[in-house]
Amino acid sequence: MHVLIATDGSRQSLRAARHFKSFADPSKVEQILVLAVTRPLASVSFVDEISPDAKAPRALTGSSFKAEAEAAVAVIAAEFDDWSETTQVRTRVRSGTPSTEINRAAKVSGMELIVLASGSRGLSDTILIGSTAQRVQATAPCPVLVVRPVPRPRRSRKRS
Repeated sequence: MHVLIATDGSRQSLRAARHFKSFADPSKVEQILVLAVTRPLASVSFVDEISPDAKAPRALTGSSFKAEAEAAVAVIAAEFDDWSETTQVRTRVRSGTPSTEINRAAKVSGMELIVLASGSRGLSDTILIGSTAQRVQATAPCPVLVVRPVPRPRRSRKRS
């Protein structure tokens, strides 16, 4: 099986990769492609939250979206270091619209499964901006595993 794991540098995308790893059979997964997509014209194109350097302060002018994306895909790829020796793990960073580039990479590389996280944006952001996971699902050339965020426990209100 050939699997594409998409990351946007979020903790949720790392959780999605770990979720896939928790049930997948390493002997049946021949290839994993870890993909990050940067938006070329966005003011904040890619924010790495998962690499070891993610917490380090850095100047906005000195940060590179591609470098942050490469750091994030390296973290996801490292999750599969202990898998079978027959599984090939590749990384790639592309530029463009995330849903389009994810589906294009899946089609060109002959992927049989796409794994990605569903963001935890609010309803208004989803309606106004749209969901990458929804767009990928709608046009994907193969099945898509969307890992949703763990619901936060509700705080109980104290009544006076």
